[in-house]
Amino acid sequence: MFTGIVAAVGNITSVTPLEGGSFAGVRLQIDAGPLPLADVILGDSIAINGACMTVVDKTERSFAVDVSRESLSKTVGLDAAGEVNLEKALTLAERLGGHLVSGHVDGLGTVHSFEPVGESRELVIDAPWELAKFLAYKGSIVVNGVSLTVNRVEDVEGESGKVCRFSINLIPHTIEVTTLKHLKAGSQVNLEIDLIARYVERMLSAK
Repeated sequence: MFTGIVAAVGNITSVTPLEGGSFAGVRLQIDAGPLPLADVILGDSIAINGACMTVVDKTERSFAVDVSRESLSKTVGLDAAGEVNLEKALTLAERLGGHLVSGHVDGLGTVHSFEPVGESRELVIDAPWELAKFLAYKGSIVVNGVSLTVNRVEDVEGESGKVCRFSINLIPHTIEVTTLKHLKAGSQVNLEIDLIARYVERMLSAK
């Protein structure tokens, strides 16, 4: 489990294909930046841009994870070198500063706009229609591993069909300490819906 509070911005330094042909995944070597790794052991979980991955190798300043082809097909930002948001798995001794996050990406959103509003910025994202029922005013959403609060929700017709367009306000601190600063219209992002909403939907729909 995670909180969606990014602990550090790291950097994917290499992407190496794993053995197994076109169906194989890749191994990512990640410079952890300011993220302390002294307490991390092989097998531990670290969220990378919101996707929970298992540490398979580590040094004092970096670690490696293997990403399956399935995971690559369901996420963005894990197939090339570049900055990534990092968070180590939650322990019971820590504050829950964001909300309960599983590190399982539910779908890919597309940035509709990212514009200044006063001292902050408004991030507007089009989410896949199948996630619309999980998005609510003042509800929680994870974008590239960052726990955020939804400020506005509307169902609209997108270029390829109906989408759920939601708005988020990003304060300067969040922009400064995460990779969200690099987003622009057309960027794809990893989305994780609220954990509680997931289970409520299942309970209400089960026969």
